[in-house]
Amino acid sequence: MTGKSSFNISTAVIHLIFICISALILIPFLLIVSISISNEQSLMEHGYRLIPEKFDFQAYRLIFEAPQQLLRAYGVTITVTVIGSICGLLLVSMLAYTMSRRDFPYRSQLAFYVLFTMLFGGGLVPFYILVTQYLHLKDTVWALIVPYLVNPFYVLVMKGFMDQVAAEIIESAKMDGSGEWRTFFMIILPVCRPALATIGLFLCFGYWNDWWLGLLFIDSQHLVPLQLLLYRIMNTIDFITNNMALLNVKVDMEQFPSLSTRMAMTLLAIGPMLLVFPFFQKHFVKGLTIGSVKG
Repeated sequence: MTGKSSFNISTAVIHLIFICISALILIPFLLIVSISISNEQSLMEHGYRLIPEKFDFQAYRLIFEAPQQLLRAYGVTITVTVIGSICGLLLVSMLAYTMSRRDFPYRSQLAFYVLFTMLFGGGLVPFYILVTQYLHLKDTVWALIVPYLVNPFYVLVMKGFMDQVAAEIIESAKMDGSGEWRTFFMIILPVCRPALATIGLFLCFGYWNDWWLGLLFIDSQHLVPLQLLLYRIMNTIDFITNNMALLNVKVDMEQFPSLSTRMAMTLLAIGPMLLVFPFFQKHFVKGLTIGSVKG
């Protein structure tokens, strides 16, 4: 009985610790939701509260005044995220598989090349010239996809996972008449499903949260991604707020939802990713830990 009771106590303590950690993670998110639906004047007077002093959805009304532009930005971001994640996952897994094959004669040279690009970069100006002058991707959706297709860190994580695949499996596939492509798609990728889910989640987050490539390469209003649109809206609000006297704009800032609009934009930006993450969660820890330890 003593051993069982001590086990229950230790389990309860561990559960309590994780409940506290979860609450610390959840409370800031609930605070963002609360601020986004709070009245601006009550925020000025009472500060941030988990339960709003006065409910007001003016921030969302302000954002959705031009729904066409917001929906178009969502469409661009979703397209970039889906295409970029699929293509990036394919290229990363193919490169990692090549590096993991012990019978590949240039395995060490390829690994050095990947690691070298991880440590050293050409800089912003050569990068801009490459994308605009040589690849001619400026003002196209591919400018938001191509630069992030292959990440050397993801390649090394994937390689670490593929190193665990027994060479005998590949040899058996060859003896059964399977070619390289069929072996890769029918045998290697199904075995590496946790690593694929992990890298896929990283790629999704990277593409979804990116605004930098849009700022550099996109001028057309029809190709503006979601994060860049929200960035521009926030900068516009800051500019109006800080230059009201110079612009001769007469706006009651206690009524203008500058604080709540920022939080509403945050929710609009992170919402879809909160729905995507649970589908990858069961593979996430396994793929990340095994790939990183064995890499």
